[in-house]
Amino acid sequence: MKRRKFLKNSAAGSAGLISASLVVSCKQESNILPTNQKNLKSIKPIVICTWDFHNASAKAWEVLKDGGSSLDAVEQGVRIEEADINNQTVGIGGRPDRDGNVTLDACIMDKDGNCGAVLCMQNIAHPVTVARKVMEDTPHVMLAGKGAEHFAYEKGFKKTNLLTEKSKAEWQEWKKTSQYKPIINIENHDTIGMLAIDSNGDISGACTTSGMAYKIGGRVGDSPIIGAGLFVDNEVGGATATGVGEEVVRTVGSFLIVELMRQGKSPQEACEEGVKRIIEKNKDKVDFQIGFIAVNKQGETGGYCIHPGFSYRVYSENGHINHPSAAYIKT
Repeated sequence: MKRRKFLKNSAAGSAGLISASLVVSCKQESNILPTNQKNLKSIKPIVICTWDFHNASAKAWEVLKDGGSSLDAVEQGVRIEEADINNQTVGIGGRPDRDGNVTLDACIMDKDGNCGAVLCMQNIAHPVTVARKVMEDTPHVMLAGKGAEHFAYEKGFKKTNLLTEKSKAEWQEWKKTSQYKPIINIENHDTIGMLAIDSNGDISGACTTSGMAYKIGGRVGDSPIIGAGLFVDNEVGGATATGVGEEVVRTVGSFLIVELMRQGKSPQEACEEGVKRIIEKNKDKVDFQIGFIAVNKQGETGGYCIHPGFSYRVYSENGHINHPSAAYIKT
């Protein structure tokens, strides 16, 4: 109100003073950095991923230690899980929807804020790489369904049967009752999300999933949605999520966590606040799992979840360590 009165009552000659004041104010705001990012030695390179995907984080670290970019690291890292038929939540071997179709979602984001995503795509084994092609070779951010699949063929990807015999047998058994109920920490809705900082200090992220098992055909969760399942700001840090994606979408979870880090919270504090926001919107319903991980510009990491059982793996010069996540619900 004071500023409005001042503007109404000031002479035109005061405009210069106002402009100068605003410039100073803007400069001050732009220099506001989280306290946890000041006067700390950066940890780089570093990679962090959801769950105990040690082969994926090892591959990403291999790229980073050889001087590769964070973008290449996260893409190559999550591709390991997309190709693993024993991982029934990602890529080949992913559990199908209720109609028996395996549909894949993925996104990727680089240090400059460029991003790409594919949603509900069938018959392509590496959706994260297709997402990168969307980012680099089109003016778009997201391609969905048949459009994404046809784009992949145009880029040289081969048609692949994603439904393995194991996942098919489990789906046929499920059809006997056709009851849908996600089981906490059981692999019917898990995701690999990965964040990395390279030797140049640049941050990138990727996220890929086959989504909820036996979902309604066409369902898409948070994983390929920039701001929900993944978000990166190279000045601040990055965050990614796993679990029941609908709840992450409702709070724009990964963007929220990055913004909390911008305001001064550590990655751990930001992840805890992200989970608490979801809990507040589901006070009478906590029978689902959400897990967040985050890394800030200095290479500090954090993770938090609703129920015990979630973990995240970090690879840096300090070692290759799987961290059991603290949980909102203790037992």
